[in-house]
Amino acid sequence: MAVDELDTRILRLLLEQPRTSLREYARLLGIARGTLQARIDRLERDGVITGTGPFLSPAALGHPVLAFVHIEVTQGHLDEVGDALAAVPEIIEAHSITGGGDLLTRVVARDNGHLEDVVQRLIQLPGVVRTRTEMALRERVPHRLLPLVESVGGAASGSTASGSTASPTPTPGGPAAGGR
Repeated sequence: MAVDELDTRILRLLLEQPRTSLREYARLLGIARGTLQARIDRLERDGVITGTGPFLSPAALGHPVLAFVHIEVTQGHLDEVGDALAAVPEIIEAHSITGGGDLLTRVVARDNGHLEDVVQRLIQLPGVVRTRTEMALRERVPHRLLPLVESVGGAASGSTASGSTASPTPTPGGPAAGGR
């Protein structure tokens, strides 16, 4: 799906000002509300916009420890292990991967002892051969999508999006942090 310059401007507003009304977005963009709604509907239908809602901070929810756990799975048991991972609330993301291991999970915990308990729970899942845990020390680049949106939108129009300014540094968990 091609994202043009107007789509880029719309997505920028949605990421930077997620609690603004459609009427205000249309005013800021200088377009009709119906045009805006049609564009947003198309972006949702095409899978560019995949959801809306608050972006939450695991740290503020009492889980400041972040680790990435690589899981090696017995051949033929990937789906079963994946289903079992969905029942572990501390796993906030899991992906099938190539390279070392079969799954990469993003795990949050209250403290190092709690992280060890979570990892021990993972090791006991049927089909799990071994795990390897890497702890995050500090977030260097928060989850963000605006630079990608602007890059794609700029490529679609043959240049960078007009009126685009340097992206503000989003705060962890802030509106520009999620974008999912």
